[in-house]
Amino acid sequence: MQQPVAIAALTKNLQDAAENPMVRHECAEALGAIATDDSEAVLRAHLADSVDVVRESCVVALDMSEYEHADQLEYADGLHRVSKDI
Repeated sequence: MQQPVAIAALTKNLQDAAENPMVRHECAEALGAIATDDSEAVLRAHLADSVDVVRESCVVALDMSEYEHADQLEYADGLHRVSKDI
């Protein structure tokens, strides 16, 4: 949906340490797709989460958010860009 109206509910579930880590992972990815300043702030706040999958999902979600703002055609094209520099 990528609608900012979902940020509050996604944030609530992402912050809930008792929630299943995969639910929290999905919330992080959804926040990354929304790609607003508010959703990015929530993701940054969880970069030090104690659960590996949640922490790593926030990193990926911030990358996704950056892509939403970019003019590039490919997501996660870092390897392609690096190979051009070799």
